[in-house]
Amino acid sequence: MLRQSTFKQLPRSLGSAAKAAAQTPASRRTFLSPPRSQPNEHLNRLDVNKLSEQQLKYARNRRAFLWTGLFWSVSSMIYAGYLIKLELKKPVQADSSLPSTDPLAGTNAAERKVVMRDEEGHELVPTGNSTVPTFPRTLELGSFEGTIAPGPSASGLAPTITGPDQTEYTLVGFGLRTVTFVGIQVYVVGYYVATADVASLQSALTKKVNPIATTLVAGERDQLRTDLLDPAKGEELWDGLLANGIPARSVFRVIPVRDTDFHHLRDGFVRAIQARAGKVGDEQFGEAMKDFRQIFNRGKVPAKHELLLIRDGEGKLSVVYDDGGNKKEGRPAGRQLVGTVNDERVSRALWMNYLAGKKVASEPARKSIVEGIMEFVERPVGTIAAQVV
Repeated sequence: MLRQSTFKQLPRSLGSAAKAAAQTPASRRTFLSPPRSQPNEHLNRLDVNKLSEQQLKYARNRRAFLWTGLFWSVSSMIYAGYLIKLELKKPVQADSSLPSTDPLAGTNAAERKVVMRDEEGHELVPTGNSTVPTFPRTLELGSFEGTIAPGPSASGLAPTITGPDQTEYTLVGFGLRTVTFVGIQVYVVGYYVATADVASLQSALTKKVNPIATTLVAGERDQLRTDLLDPAKGEELWDGLLANGIPARSVFRVIPVRDTDFHHLRDGFVRAIQARAGKVGDEQFGEAMKDFRQIFNRGKVPAKHELLLIRDGEGKLSVVYDDGGNKKEGRPAGRQLVGTVNDERVSRALWMNYLAGKKVASEPARKSIVEGIMEFVERPVGTIAAQVV
């Protein structure tokens, strides 16, 4: 048996703690209460392998993002440089601001030929056509001479001797030739006049309106424009000028916009000549037309290849073609003489097909040529050649 004195020796604090523990109910976990956290639970969640994998993944994604940014930055710089290079290669428009008194600042200034320069400094005039985008403002042509061989079925050309003396021709106007009611594009044609002969053309046209004038004022220019666009008056005016050798030397430059051949071009030219010179039926004219047909007894004419119809001071027609050459066939590149027709009535009728009449080969070309004539007659006679030179 324990003695009662033994219980009496226990500390009071221990007794009170035991009593309190006995009175405090034990806590219980319900389904709504959070799980109890153990003292070392956060340390137990640390997985070194998992943390290492996450770090590697972050570094890999960061590296891929940086490389992607670098790639697109370099690509954008290269593309921007390419666009700048294209812009620098485009012809530079050489227009300048003009005083209100200058004729080029008139009401019809928007219809003037816009002159640009390419990277080599050559003056070009935009045509508005995607296949043949520009025409040169001036042409330098020599005297084409030489023996002309019979035209083969292909496009072989005879050797041509080009004289050392070059004649400069100035662009007057140009336009697109279309056929059928759907407007199928055939070629772009431009009319050039020898720069030295512009003064005689200026003088003749000016005297037609005002016999004592050296230049035409606005009202007189409008009258001349109306006469040139009138089918009857324009045909009479141009026929008289060409018969008198004015202008003495001129060129029609024909550039096909699609592949064609000499036979198609010949058929169109022959129909135009016969329509203009239908009343002419002498034997000499018939022989000249045979010579003209023989010139075009050749092969293909690819797009963008140049064909020149040249009329000299005596009215002789020379046909010059640049087929680009062929080393295998021994044909040099450059303009080559195809043939000539001496009867001036042939070239005059062909010229009238573009310049005047009720129906012309290209109405845009006729209007452009008339506007080019207006640029001539609004300036004093002889000043155009000085400006071009």
